[in-house]
Amino acid sequence: MRHAFFAAAAVALVPALALADGAPREDWGRAGILSSANKAELPPITLSSGMPLSDAPWVLTSGTYYEFEIEGDGSAELALEGSEFFRAIWIDEIVVNDLEIRPLGLNSIEFDDAGTMEIGFVAIKPGNYFLRIPGSTGETQRIDITIE
Repeated sequence: MRHAFFAAAAVALVPALALADGAPREDWGRAGILSSANKAELPPITLSSGMPLSDAPWVLTSGTYYEFEIEGDGSAELALEGSEFFRAIWIDEIVVNDLEIRPLGLNSIEFDDAGTMEIGFVAIKPGNYFLRIPGSTGETQRIDITIE
């Protein structure tokens, strides 16, 4: 009985080990989902008083590892919020001044002074999300994000 259960579980997992186009994930190597073959760079975000956050919305693929930088220019204390987006991803690490932080979750980030932060994450839950400057209502003060 136990062997039948494990055999059925293995058969059920085989489709999960293939990409959407049916190609096997063998090229990912030992690091699996965190391998460089599964990594993409997103355009940086600049936090600057009165400036747009992004030129275009982000369209992400579930299961892909992404990295992006956020740069605060120090022109004002500015934050980014997007709790629904942060719950739809798995954050691998946040790097600030060469210090690596591996949080269990995130609600928002804030820059009191000029500086740079890099965030690495895996997109998980498909849906429509956003990151925005808290309290703002303008479309240029938010980034629309779709995870497919």
